[in-house]
Amino acid sequence: MLNRNHLILFFIFLAVFDFIVWQSVLAGKQNENLELYFLDVGQGDGELAILPDGVKILIDGGPNNKILSELSSVLKPTDKYIDLVVMTHPQYDHFAGLIDVLKRYQVGAFIYNGRRGEIAAFGDLEKILKDKNIPVIVLGESDKIKHQENIFNILSPSKEFLSSKELNDTTLVIELINNNFKALFTGDIGFNIENYLAEKYDIKVDVLKVGHHGSKYSSGNVFLKKTNPKISIIEVGKNSYGHPTKNALNRLANIGSQIFRTDQDGAVKLIISGKEINIFKKK
Repeated sequence: MLNRNHLILFFIFLAVFDFIVWQSVLAGKQNENLELYFLDVGQGDGELAILPDGVKILIDGGPNNKILSELSSVLKPTDKYIDLVVMTHPQYDHFAGLIDVLKRYQVGAFIYNGRRGEIAAFGDLEKILKDKNIPVIVLGESDKIKHQENIFNILSPSKEFLSSKELNDTTLVIELINNNFKALFTGDIGFNIENYLAEKYDIKVDVLKVGHHGSKYSSGNVFLKKTNPKISIIEVGKNSYGHPTKNALNRLANIGSQIFRTDQDGAVKLIISGKEINIFKKK
């Protein structure tokens, strides 16, 4: 397991390695803009960030291997390398698909909060990490990943939240800053973590990955007033929980945020160029 202080230098190395791979595969063609994909993985989360120089960061992988078809629709068939894979917290609908991702793709490093999952499938995840000798990095509140003009700030969990009996409280909450653009990836946080973030940070953002699939216990008024996102994306599939709930949808509508849902819109792609955000829906 790598010390978190080594992450920035390690990530720079990965970026250089990945640049060489992309140069050979794409003959020098690179992305000019930041691209964010909110993947349609069913009732779960899966987000892919492709930085302007082609570096790729996958956040969560949904509950099954549907993540593979979603990645295949974004990445070229010859592109089998992902720089960083991040697991926000060890619940099945966030990590199970990552097992298939780790089997199919070369991965530069695996990042998580240090909290082990309590179900058998988590052992399968640990086994593939060990078998493929993938570096594992533990991050928490106040850590960051920096690559060129892109900064991924870890806003939570604190040590207190990491020890919570409620796994949702242990979520790695990630703020992405790219020049004047901000996005917030919230995993499955609820009101208590939202209020903590609203009190501690300046969290006004352009794009919000809505917490806990639109649960009535997430997207609280205080939090939404502070984040005030122009765009809110709910990753959700067929479920028995009533996600997304009318409560959450109404609160998002009340702040005038443009709402997208992967169960209705399919995968949502954002291309960020300066202050301009272009939105594409799969459905």
